[in-house]
Amino acid sequence: MPLLTKDEAQALLKKVLAFSKADECEVNLNGSDGGNIRYALSSVSTSGGISQKSLVITSAFGKKAGTAIINEFDDVSLEKAVRRSEELAQLAPVNPEYMPILGPQEYAESKTYVDATAAITPEQRADAVGQSLKIAEDGKLNAAGFYNNSTGFSAMMNSKGLFAYNRATNVSFNVTMRTLDSQGSGYASRGYNDVSKLDVAAATRIAAQKAKNSVAAKAIEPGKYTVILEPAAGIVLLENMMRALDARTADEGRSFLSKPGGSTRFGDKIVDESVTIYSDPFNADLPTSTWSPDGRPQEKTTWIEKGVVKNLFYSRYWAQKKGVKAIPQPNGIIMEGGTASLEDLIKSTDRGILVTRLWYIRAVDPQTLLFTGLTRDGTFYIENGQIKFPVKNFRFNESPVIMLNNLEALGRPERTVSGESSQSAMIPPMKIRDFTFSSLSDAI
Repeated sequence: MPLLTKDEAQALLKKVLAFSKADECEVNLNGSDGGNIRYALSSVSTSGGISQKSLVITSAFGKKAGTAIINEFDDVSLEKAVRRSEELAQLAPVNPEYMPILGPQEYAESKTYVDATAAITPEQRADAVGQSLKIAEDGKLNAAGFYNNSTGFSAMMNSKGLFAYNRATNVSFNVTMRTLDSQGSGYASRGYNDVSKLDVAAATRIAAQKAKNSVAAKAIEPGKYTVILEPAAGIVLLENMMRALDARTADEGRSFLSKPGGSTRFGDKIVDESVTIYSDPFNADLPTSTWSPDGRPQEKTTWIEKGVVKNLFYSRYWAQKKGVKAIPQPNGIIMEGGTASLEDLIKSTDRGILVTRLWYIRAVDPQTLLFTGLTRDGTFYIENGQIKFPVKNFRFNESPVIMLNNLEALGRPERTVSGESSQSAMIPPMKIRDFTFSSLSDAI
């Protein structure tokens, strides 16, 4: 199914809006085209392509709104969907927090689309996975992985004249390598807009080496340890902290940023001064859309600067209530780091633990951002600057806020993909003291 160009999307959305009889109408159009290969036990299990489009129509009468979704684009179906959204709006209760739709906005052109990624063929996917499987065969390992690429577009238009369009490409790869006796496991994941940055063989070799090195893991006592979190491990805690930078929950006393008496920690130093986190839709390594789902432009925004909370994100309703700028939630996060490599961080550690990956993350206490989860796919004991032996996996109990107050060193930032949310980010490997492991886990 061919994707719609900017002109084609604009023409379709204008046609939909012409059917509208509501006070306000907003239409969102999304489409994607891509392919994937999944493999397990060193054999391809599925391979295919996915092509889809959907149209979301929201109609409003006063503060009553209704939504209809459709994936058929003939005139009869489009008008029927518009009428349905209007019927639902009339039946809906009044929403006291309903915000009028935005008028025309100005958006800069994004950098999310790369021709080479859009041109990926089934043969390219097969060749890449073939490299991964060959490394597994040569190393006498079992491989399980997923290679996925997509090209997509998103567009929105409303009855006040707003129009936005973006197209993007993505390619992602993750692999788990296991020894044949399932006693050792290694993992690697990569995700980019530009396929030229993806090295499937290099990622697979890292996972293979971790699998071999994690055999015969030793049990050591849980407790507080200096840890080095690789980016794939650190991101799952960091993204939970960033999702909590919501102004409303802080103002209402429901957040780790809330203070007694109704004030917040906005402007306070909450983490180590080495921490600076921002979002930038034009970042060369992590480009994102230049507009948010509700039509607000995305700008470069510093969220934490030298440990101090500089910005919170606001819904349009809450920003109006508070009389402040309505800053949208970021599409991607970037954490500044240093120049050290992961190997440099290991060499600088007298005693500690290297963590490849954290998973099965669950909230324990939202107001302190305490989370629990497990290590997996390669956890190693470090002594005198060298990896000495693999250790059995742990359950941890830790807050990303406490974690970022206990920083000892930061490495070079790199693009990584969260195993929990599939969200991409740019973050460094982190060396952290007093990370809390609460018990042992039998997981590999």
